[in-house]
Amino acid sequence: MLPFVSFLLHIYVGARLLPALTAWPAVFALLLAALVLSAYLMPMGIGFGARRPTIRRGASDPIIWLGWAGMGLFSSLLVLTAARDVVLLISMAAAWFMPGAIDAEALRRWSALGVSLLGFGVTLLGFANARRTAAVVMVDVPIDGLPSALHGFRIAQISDIHIGPTIRRNYLRRIVAAVNRLQADMVAITGDLVDGSVTELAAHVAPLADLSSRHGTYFVTGNHEYYSGADAWIAQLRKLGIRVLLNSHIVLRHGDSRSGTDALAVVAGVTDYNAGHFDPAHRTDPQAAMAGAPGNAGVRLLLAHQPRSAEAAAAAGFDLQLSGHTHGGQFLPWNFFVRFQQPFVAGLHRLKNLWVYTSRGTGYWGPPKRFGAPSEITLLRLVTA
Repeated sequence: MLPFVSFLLHIYVGARLLPALTAWPAVFALLLAALVLSAYLMPMGIGFGARRPTIRRGASDPIIWLGWAGMGLFSSLLVLTAARDVVLLISMAAAWFMPGAIDAEALRRWSALGVSLLGFGVTLLGFANARRTAAVVMVDVPIDGLPSALHGFRIAQISDIHIGPTIRRNYLRRIVAAVNRLQADMVAITGDLVDGSVTELAAHVAPLADLSSRHGTYFVTGNHEYYSGADAWIAQLRKLGIRVLLNSHIVLRHGDSRSGTDALAVVAGVTDYNAGHFDPAHRTDPQAAMAGAPGNAGVRLLLAHQPRSAEAAAAAGFDLQLSGHTHGGQFLPWNFFVRFQQPFVAGLHRLKNLWVYTSRGTGYWGPPKRFGAPSEITLLRLVTA
């Protein structure tokens, strides 16, 4: 069904743009070739939910790359074509009131050219943005009553890397190197690390073992871990020396204990917001994650993949929640739609007594494309309010 719908949408874009592009043969040919290849390769490369396309392994990587890249290009062309049609309809209506004020034919031709060039331009720029190593975003988080020993405590957050068909070992190595240069007190990985099985991707995830920080690396599951075999990935990450928090917490002692100037920090993590649908034993539970935590902790930090965990986190008494999942929308115009599914799209927000920081993600999902929502490695610094 989905391949058929995709085919019809490609026909729509072609029918609306190609007839108006005959004055520019090169653009006409480029768009026609792109639509034909996209219509053919999107279902084959992406598999519409299949783990791997049913083609020879040696040929699969180019097909997957082209399929996902085609999806990114087609997504922009579809949105821009629909917007163009709205403009053309408005111009037709305006012509009734102002005859001769608008050259409808010129508008039809030039808008088709603009849509085509903009679609290709946004896709190329988005590809460059997606494939570069994420920039470091620095954020200060003011915490009420923060002990002096925890003032300046630095957390490096990475999220939503999506190691899989188009993100592999070398991409992750660059991220690990960038995180290590920050010399953080701890590293938080807030889910959606992988898109594939341990058998397929273990070697590509291995660079995470090289992450270094004062108090170590902590991980919580995202929804894509459950698509990829969460239990196997939890075991694999533990082998790499990463602490996996499953509705649980650890207590860090930070500062100089010999001089009595240290303080306690609770670092908790919950399973993905929807994990209970995959495994009832993994039902997300911020209250359980906080259970037994010392009452004199200077800060209570929760790692939760989806921002939707914030209401329960606030009720459980956490001071700060670190999340991802949204990708900040990844590329326009989808960032305008994320807010209908999540309370926060990106950045630092306040909910009651809880701060929530939502990362735009350190990699990307699906199309190798980021436009208007750059990837990030976040360095959060706790400061006294």
